[in-house]
Amino acid sequence: MFPLYPEIKPYKRHRLKVDELHELYLDESGDVDGIPVLFVHDGPGSGCAFDSRRFFDPEKYRIVLFDQRGCGRSTPHGETTDNTLQHLIGDMEKIRSFLEIDRWLLFGGAWGSTLSLAYAETNPNQVLAMVLRSVFLARKKDVHWIYQDGASNIFPDHWVDYRHPIPASEHEDLVEAYHKRVNGVDELAKMAASKAWSLWEAQCASLHPNQDLLKHYANPHRAMARARLATHYFVNNCFLADDQLIDATDRIRDIPGIIVHGRFDMVSPLENAYTLHKAWLSSQLYIVREAGHAATEPTLIDALIRATRDMAQRFEADFQ
Repeated sequence: MFPLYPEIKPYKRHRLKVDELHELYLDESGDVDGIPVLFVHDGPGSGCAFDSRRFFDPEKYRIVLFDQRGCGRSTPHGETTDNTLQHLIGDMEKIRSFLEIDRWLLFGGAWGSTLSLAYAETNPNQVLAMVLRSVFLARKKDVHWIYQDGASNIFPDHWVDYRHPIPASEHEDLVEAYHKRVNGVDELAKMAASKAWSLWEAQCASLHPNQDLLKHYANPHRAMARARLATHYFVNNCFLADDQLIDATDRIRDIPGIIVHGRFDMVSPLENAYTLHKAWLSSQLYIVREAGHAATEPTLIDALIRATRDMAQRFEADFQ
């Protein structure tokens, strides 16, 4: 079983001003002349972590990490103004132009797979290939499954904690109720709601209990951004028509892809990946038998490393 590559440090860090309000953090590591790969993190509202660059052989890849608007080290933190899917797609193009990259490989997990697909369907000529994990198609039924009715039947004990900050009178639309609270004026209520929102997803994300993952999601600074940005995107249907990503797969028909998805993913069920694979004829689907949703699971790490190794073998001759 393949583990993550050894930890490395960036050889360049950048602050990229993308408009009057937002400034993005990005960094580069690995081989400056290697295959360009953009790590598109999950969320909405998360950011890159220290191990995000460890899915790629640093001797073969030019690894680019960035924190999306309002996330991680990008500023202003947790900001929802001028923060839409279309803004994020535009930011990725600005990063590509800034770094003088012609075409790149996209590596996106969960929400990162949503954004990668949306970017590729908008800019197919700029995408070399894609590796997508734990696919999330951002349809109404996908949001409903995890935040309203679906995963609640698998994790009824944790569901009690998730609904606790919300009065029973508002249980018919929990995303809207959370959106109202994390944007309210009561700081204690905002923080309680943000932690409950973030921890619910963490409890559902891994096949086996993972205390490090729970601690990561419970961090107050990170939980606030996750809850504010996620509810902002979900009440706006992720700024997508309901089946838009599937309907537009003809635009990526010539882009090779590897889809990696856990059999027991309770955040984003396997049907998401299977539906995408059937529509995207140049893709391969790797169903990981003993895995859930989180990229921290050893079996998912193994499958993702195999995917990036396969892509390196396919493209490394073009970057020598």
